[in-house]
Amino acid sequence: MFQKILIAEDMDFINSGIKAELTKLAINEIDYVQYCDEALLKLKRAKLDHVPFDLLISDLSFNKDSKAQKINSGDELIKAVRKEFPNLKIVVFSVEDKPYRIQTLYNDHKINGYVWKSRDGLRELKKAIQKIYNSESFYISPHCANAISKSEVVEIVDYDIFLIKYLSDGYSQEQISDKLKEKNWSPTSISSIEKKIKFLREHFNANNPTHLVSIAKDLGLI
Repeated sequence: MFQKILIAEDMDFINSGIKAELTKLAINEIDYVQYCDEALLKLKRAKLDHVPFDLLISDLSFNKDSKAQKINSGDELIKAVRKEFPNLKIVVFSVEDKPYRIQTLYNDHKINGYVWKSRDGLRELKKAIQKIYNSESFYISPHCANAISKSEVVEIVDYDIFLIKYLSDGYSQEQISDKLKEKNWSPTSISSIEKKIKFLREHFNANNPTHLVSIAKDLGLI
């Protein structure tokens, strides 16, 4: 079983619950931090001291406070950690269930598990750790499983990013159509642009175009 685990979670009561559940697995050392910057520093320090962590468990959302941080979300933390520690096992423990966000973590950052915070979340977290230990298996909560099924995967292409970028700059659909024509991209009709924006809103669970732009920025798409 894993012998040294780091938890990145800013809520004390959740940290306590995770630690209580993990102690049932006879894990020797369980450490936790409430800031993403501190998580990355702890991982680096442990490596330099030749006592590296075996597993990182991270939330995705971290509340901002007066302490300035370079890394402000679990997504950013995982991206930075994966660059520094390509072989470290990572499990996400989050209330987030947006398919695209899960797909990005799974496909681009090669996380090893995704556990949805729910009534059964801690039990599932324990199952995830047991499943990924000493194997290349991937664990995902049943609630989120469709996010990585082939039928649910939606590829976001340059055309989609282009539309969202120009929406963020305040361009109307008519103006976006003109810009597409300048680049010789298709489709360029206003009706096609409207349909694509509607599709993107539904895919990202956005309430309106402004919300779509906000989500895209949070995900680093624009």
